[in-house]
Amino acid sequence: MFIGHYAPAFVAATSPKSPRLGALFVAAQLVDIAFFSFLILDVEHLRFVPHATAMNAMDLYDMPWTHSLAGAISWGVLFALAVKAMRGSWTAGAIGGAVVVSHWLIDLLVHRPDLTLAGRPPALGLGLWNHPWVEIPLELAFAFGGLWFFVSRTRAIGAAGRWSPLALAVAMAALQAVNWLTPQPDAIAPAPPATGWLGLFAYAVLAVLAWWVARTRRLA
Repeated sequence: MFIGHYAPAFVAATSPKSPRLGALFVAAQLVDIAFFSFLILDVEHLRFVPHATAMNAMDLYDMPWTHSLAGAISWGVLFALAVKAMRGSWTAGAIGGAVVVSHWLIDLLVHRPDLTLAGRPPALGLGLWNHPWVEIPLELAFAFGGLWFFVSRTRAIGAAGRWSPLALAVAMAALQAVNWLTPQPDAIAPAPPATGWLGLFAYAVLAVLAWWVARTRRLA
């Protein structure tokens, strides 16, 4: 999943005790932000294998520090501590940390068995990436259902607040379309560093837009 990961961020942002939406967008993808950073640094690894799944060619064969449950919980704890240090609230930290950990649980639905509990077998994953007509509507329902939930519980501050959610929705849809429509490769190949940089760029764009949405809307 890609934009489906943002559903918990949208829901959490409707709590007055939560971090703001921009920070929660970072939390929702922190596991992948760490993974793509580690990919660039040659700490974790990805290769492209034609038809590894029906929807993408990612063979995520080495990611114990980010895509194990223990790893996701660790990133969640680190995020919670950072929020506590900046906002002085354990409640905000706990909400942000829970959004971080939600990434692993949502990945469990779509990944083929390449997730772990602690970086070693058993490998877990329900494999919905092999069932596009289940995964696609599920992802859209998660992402845009979450956005609708957020918008329905906030109100616009001026004209910008009426249009900012639409801008975010368009950007989410466009980046997801690129993710879905990228052609599968013809041969097995290691992922180049550019893969990591493109992933980080996409997450940064959406986090900035989410920050703008939060600046232009307030809880109803």
